[in-house]
Amino acid sequence: MFGRFMPTEGKFFEIFNAHAKCMVDASLELERLIDDLPNAEVHKQNVQANEKRADKLTHECIDLLHKTFITPLDREEVHKLITTMDDILDLMEDVATAVSLYDVRAVTSEANELAHVCRLTCERVQTAVGLLHDMKRASAILKACEEIDRYESDADRLLRSAMSKLFREEDDVKTLIKLKAIFELLEAVTDKCEDVANIIEGIVLENA
Repeated sequence: MFGRFMPTEGKFFEIFNAHAKCMVDASLELERLIDDLPNAEVHKQNVQANEKRADKLTHECIDLLHKTFITPLDREEVHKLITTMDDILDLMEDVATAVSLYDVRAVTSEANELAHVCRLTCERVQTAVGLLHDMKRASAILKACEEIDRYESDADRLLRSAMSKLFREEDDVKTLIKLKAIFELLEAVTDKCEDVANIIEGIVLENA
């Protein structure tokens, strides 16, 4: 009887999708930032704006979780998914802030490639999240997760290549330290996307 007066599912999937859109929009701005350093400040502000929107969505989701009697997914899974997605936005903001803070004026081609892979990985996360409401699409969800894993591996290889080249060719210690930090943060974005993929795979295996 009590359950009839409680929210049943809320807007969890809508929030997930809105959050994923913020993530993709931020990744586009991050890619533009790395490709367009003279206008880095504008792109940084756009990344931060998306991070703030996503942060509000995270709080909305967690608040809804406390108010909802029956959730469409396990409560722990909902919490873990939205907070890990939020971590992706935080890391992208960290990259944008680091470029500004360190006054980075130029990057190597590997940084551009890593930013590109970040965007592609975020787009696949959006795909997987967008299908979560329909477990009949389990195979498509798992395919997107596999693609996320593949992009994360690509980012690992790019990072190793970038570091090797950096330590061989860069003589200025300050520049080396700055670029090393940027490379590692960009790669960390794809690591966190892989964490989201692992959460989604677990959800599919339990619910499909």
